[in-house]
Amino acid sequence: MTHLPENQRTRTITWQDPLPVLQQGRELSGLQYMQAVKSGQLPPPPMMELMGVWISEVNEERIVFAVEPAEYHYNPLGVVHGGLAATLLDSAMGCAVHVALPANVSYTTLELKVNLVRALTRSTGVVYGEGKVLHLGGRIATAEGRVFDANGKLYAHGTTTCLIMRP
Repeated sequence: MTHLPENQRTRTITWQDPLPVLQQGRELSGLQYMQAVKSGQLPPPPMMELMGVWISEVNEERIVFAVEPAEYHYNPLGVVHGGLAATLLDSAMGCAVHVALPANVSYTTLELKVNLVRALTRSTGVVYGEGKVLHLGGRIATAEGRVFDANGKLYAHGTTTCLIMRP
């Protein structure tokens, strides 16, 4: 019998097969799809389950994701890995573009720029990643985002360029 060290922790992740959801999602506008994930009508993507992220708000103007930094987000320096803020920004900015797209039109991130301005820790509390579209063209979209806490304190900000893929 194997014994775990006294300070060992475990975490179990459960998710649904994303491929059937992808098929359903193609029939919805980006806004309808994100609203369905937020309401629980559609399951979230596995990445959201893995990171502990959820949709806090979604409308035509912006989308806001949320996450509560935890020990399992930590890097070897004793703070939350910058990848959590980068993931939150990539999700928020990309999904802001998605929200602006009609059914059967998708996107992919071409470029992501992230500025980390303050460390996150498990004592930070819930942080929010907000994304807003800056430009929506026929093939290219740009968006901006920021990560902030409940008091509005900024932890990261960024921009993205997305390729719009039409059938």
